[in-house]
Amino acid sequence: MSETGATGATGAGAPDAPGARDAADAAGAAGAADGRRAGDPRAAARAAATGVREGAVGGATGRDPRGATDRSPGRRPEPGRRSRRVLARGRPGGASRGPSAAAGGLAVAAAVLVAAVAGTGVPGGASADRGAARPGPGPGAAVVRPASATEPGAEPRPEKCADGSNPAESLKPSGASGKAVERIKKKDKLVVGVDQNSYLWGYRDPSTGTIEGFDIDLVKAIARDLLGKDGADRIVYRTIPTDQRVPAIQSGDVDMVVRTMTINCSRRAQVAFSTAYFQAGQQLVVPKKHARVKGFDSSMRGKHVCYAAGSTAERMMKTPAYAELGARPVVVPNQLDCLVRMQLGEADATVTDSALGAGQAAQDPSVELVGEPETLEPYGVAMNLEDEDLVRRVNKVLEDYREHKWKSSYDRWLADDMMGTEGKKPAPPEPLYRD
Repeated sequence: MSETGATGATGAGAPDAPGARDAADAAGAAGAADGRRAGDPRAAARAAATGVREGAVGGATGRDPRGATDRSPGRRPEPGRRSRRVLARGRPGGASRGPSAAAGGLAVAAAVLVAAVAGTGVPGGASADRGAARPGPGPGAAVVRPASATEPGAEPRPEKCADGSNPAESLKPSGASGKAVERIKKKDKLVVGVDQNSYLWGYRDPSTGTIEGFDIDLVKAIARDLLGKDGADRIVYRTIPTDQRVPAIQSGDVDMVVRTMTINCSRRAQVAFSTAYFQAGQQLVVPKKHARVKGFDSSMRGKHVCYAAGSTAERMMKTPAYAELGARPVVVPNQLDCLVRMQLGEADATVTDSALGAGQAAQDPSVELVGEPETLEPYGVAMNLEDEDLVRRVNKVLEDYREHKWKSSYDRWLADDMMGTEGKKPAPPEPLYRD
């Protein structure tokens, strides 16, 4: 399992194809330089992240990924001008490379972008099975109800579990130290499952090697409460793909997962959640030009629609009402893989949380969110069902975080690109308790 501390990655990475990682690194560095020349550190981070993605695609496919995006080579931001969407001018990783580079395909891009958990049985890139278009659920398939989605276009509403409760209800906060909290204090480190390729939420900045984002700010606040003022320096980040979040918690590989993880009824039976710290909803990301999918409607029929394995997007798209739309699924380990698929013309649209979709659009202005969210998706910190004292302690942290730190983190990471996507003035969700 890949582990990172304050100084960056220390675990084994995914295998490289010749030249692909060099291309990605070069593109990321060049992108960061572009952003720095613009006089905007946040733009530098955005440009670096985009440069890695573009360099990875160029190195993997032997073609310049900029070709479809109206970006002029060598064009840079004007000095001193702040841009909401400064992009790296990605240096393609080998326009003259032959079949040996192209054979890496998306697996190479995923090796750079995804960094899946080693030893979990889930590869870092999309497997041939997951990457291929697959038909929807056939007769007799299990009906899986997603959070709040009933039918395409219906007004989203909070999910209700079989007992009538709201899955976002958690345990009342407490500052006490029980068995789980003492376990973390004794080992003097907090092991957290995170993402490293969800831009603005949890992503590795190629110019610094550190993992940053809205989710990471919350992780640091929790670590400081549990381990003291320097607790943020004693975090072990373990990057995990979407469908390995629950197994990582259940096996004890991580103390918690903070990774844009939606609280819902089925997950609540497997792991414990804090109160919600953000709310999003399932939405479509499509190319701005010549989009073939217009919404959750008949325009989906026969089109390749991408989403992450184990995500609430997958759950929603497998329900009968959405399966009847006739989309051809493209299932990948992580939602950012879908952006690469759209750039390569292998997917017509992406279904993902509106929050993550905004991050994709921030990285690549050739795509955009369309329509309205189909669901209500409250994000929570996930922990082991047995760690009730840790759940209460995290909820105690969230009480203070909502009041004093949530807005500043939102302004730093999300305000430029998320404003209005929540459908109301940005604010943390009100906590719900069941005891």
